[in-house]
Amino acid sequence: MSMNDETTERAIAQARQAQARRKGRGNPQQGAANTAWPKAVSFDQLPDYKMIERLRWASETVGFANPYFRLHEGHAGLRTVIDGRESLNFASYDYAGLNADPRTAAAAKDAIDRYGVSPSGSRLVSGARPVHLALEAALAQHYSTAAAICFVSGHSTNASTIGCLMGESDLIVQDALVHNSLQVGAKLSGAARRSFAHNDMAALEALLIENRARYRNALIVVEGHYSMDGDTPPLPQLIALKQKYGCWLMVDEAHALGCVGATGKGVFELYGVDPAEVDIWMGTLSKTLAATGGYIAGSTALIELLMGNASGYVYSVALAPALAASALTALELLESEPWRAQKLQQNTAFFIETARAAGLDTGAAEPFSIVPVMVGDSALAAKLSERLLARGINALPVIFPAVPMQAARLRFFLTALHEPEHIVAAVDATREELQRLHDERFGSAISPTLLDLR
Repeated sequence: MSMNDETTERAIAQARQAQARRKGRGNPQQGAANTAWPKAVSFDQLPDYKMIERLRWASETVGFANPYFRLHEGHAGLRTVIDGRESLNFASYDYAGLNADPRTAAAAKDAIDRYGVSPSGSRLVSGARPVHLALEAALAQHYSTAAAICFVSGHSTNASTIGCLMGESDLIVQDALVHNSLQVGAKLSGAARRSFAHNDMAALEALLIENRARYRNALIVVEGHYSMDGDTPPLPQLIALKQKYGCWLMVDEAHALGCVGATGKGVFELYGVDPAEVDIWMGTLSKTLAATGGYIAGSTALIELLMGNASGYVYSVALAPALAASALTALELLESEPWRAQKLQQNTAFFIETARAAGLDTGAAEPFSIVPVMVGDSALAAKLSERLLARGINALPVIFPAVPMQAARLRFFLTALHEPEHIVAAVDATREELQRLHDERFGSAISPTLLDLR
């Protein structure tokens, strides 16, 4: 018998003895042998899967198709082809219209020819490529920070950054509407978590007064442009509070870069704030910048800390060179062609104006890129999306459990490529189909018990 085998048997024997002692039995071997070990539960018995089944059953009973995972047969830009039919597209994050621009595509193709398709490992192991460093330098310059770092995933950027910086002795105070990636990062960090009502600075300050002194480090987390409601945070007030109570401030610019501010630089441009006043700038490469991945911009110490300790960076593959190249080119085009942000904002303002004139509720949307049309009932929102697709308009619903049951909506993502006639067509179709569904009593005719999915 080898030394490894002896070590294994000894460990198993010790585990059996410990188990028997916990059971209060005299014979360690007999006790372990008689233990009734639990059986592995089938995945279809898990509560989350039961919810999926319940949602599927409800949709089939009510009579609407799954509005998600639609198959796009080509580039999903201003227009897209779904099930062989062309539709106007209001369901993609291509805010600046650069995803299929020949210049971003050429940059990606050139990078593949030079560096290959994959970096074939993490930056720690396989090193960087010049295009990685160029992109990070450009992002740092954009935010007037000392440095920046790019991750392969936007979700991982948030989860890894918060998990790296915050721990059990720390406090995270977040807006109630921040993205799932920020919530997951806060949960995984082990830090104490508090949530304040959306954009309510009095509520935020009350939480800081009550909690800040009891923790080592504190982090305030907000978004620069909220993806569900289309509004922005009061950045100057946030900066004042973080300074007063000794906190770090993290702003997620995923939907703000290219959309918010006179030239699309972000929420700091909107308020005329020095970006150096914010400790952590986060953003994604998958919206305006025509790629995938995420980034953090901040001080040299922050970036070096993340390079050495952020799990989503250290233990994950590097950003593909082709994506870094397309993102770098898109950032350069965004800055050299400010008309894109201006046209996007004009389109969004026109959508909001036209929709409200048509009697549609656009909530708290500001004229940057995202406009919700509030519907209320989840089934009604899903059915409305289905009816719009039949008329050649692709706009997706946000329904329970992503939002409360009576806060369902359709979200329209505007781009710099939409024209007024596209917006008028989308608003008219939404108004007409929503009215038809109301006339049919689609929402009110459904039993509340059927849709009680809590």
